[in-house]
Amino acid sequence: MYMKKFIFIIIAILLLAGCSTKDKTEDKQDDETVMKDTDASSEVFPLTGMSTKEENARRAVAVMINNHPQARPQSGLSEADIVYELLAEGDITRFLAVFQSERPDQIGPVRSARDYYIELAKGLDCLYVCHGNSPEAKTMLDKGYIDNLNGLYYDGTLFQRTSDRKAPHNSYTSFDSIEKGAEEKGYDMTGAPEPFTFLTEEEVKGLQGEAASKIEVIYGEASSNVQYKYEKTEEKYTRYSDGEQTVENHSGKPVLLDNIFIIETVHQVVDNKGRRKIDLKSGGKGYLLQKGKINEVDWVNKDDRIIPVKDGKEVGLVTGKTWVNVIPDQPGINKSVSFSQEQ
Repeated sequence: MYMKKFIFIIIAILLLAGCSTKDKTEDKQDDETVMKDTDASSEVFPLTGMSTKEENARRAVAVMINNHPQARPQSGLSEADIVYELLAEGDITRFLAVFQSERPDQIGPVRSARDYYIELAKGLDCLYVCHGNSPEAKTMLDKGYIDNLNGLYYDGTLFQRTSDRKAPHNSYTSFDSIEKGAEEKGYDMTGAPEPFTFLTEEEVKGLQGEAASKIEVIYGEASSNVQYKYEKTEEKYTRYSDGEQTVENHSGKPVLLDNIFIIETVHQVVDNKGRRKIDLKSGGKGYLLQKGKINEVDWVNKDDRIIPVKDGKEVGLVTGKTWVNVIPDQPGINKSVSFSQEQ
């Protein structure tokens, strides 16, 4: 009798222990599932929306890229997540190339800073890289407005001159050099920018708009005028300066884009060298090109970032790379931008 009770008690204890172990195992599996789901949701590059198994929480780097005809073709543009193109002096544009998902071996030619490019870089919490500066930009950099590396102080070390071009069209840097400089100055290179809003696959399939496979943006001087062509097989846009395709200097790899965002805003010449003040705060008219279609949108400055909106709502980007053209409100977007459907 006592033996039967003893055996029953032992069996009950074993059953309870088994249930406890099973519960712990299920809890562990649930925890792992949550962790996997969390990891999966975070494995997206914030400026392109592209999924990745690589590190995606690193800090973005914004580099001033020369667009003088003598600086072409450039290096590194095909690996930039987003490029902002604005006028510097005269009718010559300059690029702010933002890198977060890719890290090119060579970037350049690197050119001097302007205050409005610094504002754009600050909005994405970038490390800002330039070679030289305007007086207004120097004031901002000297006051520590943004973490920066300036080639004026690293010429021949973190920035290298090539012999095939003349200064100021021959200064180059690399991600190894940028990371070395950031470490020397104690800059934190972790912390990805806040993500842009991206369209789902279904939303991309349902995109509406006027068909436009050829687009031209007029900045004034022919060498700075921009053309885009939508490549149906690639489902991406190729870019051209004065009819010459934008490609990588050494490899000839073309710059391929998924979003073309064109905005107009007030430009004001502020000195006898033709330097400008460009309003990136007030908002205004714009065009957004995606998948061979063009739509009229507005742009707003949201947390110091240029965002497309329609009827007051943010418009999502197609997953991939983006180019932003900022043009003067005089003569304005309607006269400076033309588009057509290739027959």
